[in-house]
Amino acid sequence: MAYQEPISEITEPIYTRRSIRKFQKKEIKRELIERIVDAGRAAPSAKNRQPWKFMVYSGKAKQELLYHMKKGIEREKEHPSLPDSGHGIPDAENTLRIMESAPVIIMVLNTNGKSPFTAINADERFTEINDMLSIGAAVENMLLQAEALDVGTLWIGNTCFAYRELTEYIGTEAQLTGAVALGYKDEHPAKRPRKNLDDIVEYYN
Repeated sequence: MAYQEPISEITEPIYTRRSIRKFQKKEIKRELIERIVDAGRAAPSAKNRQPWKFMVYSGKAKQELLYHMKKGIEREKEHPSLPDSGHGIPDAENTLRIMESAPVIIMVLNTNGKSPFTAINADERFTEINDMLSIGAAVENMLLQAEALDVGTLWIGNTCFAYRELTEYIGTEAQLTGAVALGYKDEHPAKRPRKNLDDIVEYYN
């Protein structure tokens, strides 16, 4: 039996949120950006480590950031850091075009994390897993707050193809986990299919 999605002021953004890839050129006021980022700050985190940092880029700074991302993607074609993931480069190039059209890009860092190109031991790996769960919760809070404010978002992982170039430009040794594009929606995508509850949940008494 299919679960009927509840509709309320609190739960509605969970079900109406979509990944937006077309944005209006309209500027987003800093007050709204702060409300969105503050929702991320309110997320739960393992041992209350709060391992997140959010770097907000717009205007000329965003153009410079994405210039370095483009350089990284081009370098990846010739000298790959992720040789088994080359099939994802066209998608990364498309993501870059979307990021160029978005008024705001928020880079998301794990302040406790190390570069994925650095070896870590099992203890550090478990800490990293927990911190990444925490950061995922923070990003989801931001996406839902943005939806409640009628601001479109795209959660981005393709920064991995320009990892070194982006972290060098940002000037950080923290782990770059991804980015979020923000902008007023210029499209209204249909809901994408989701697995049935029966396929993903097991109950034990």
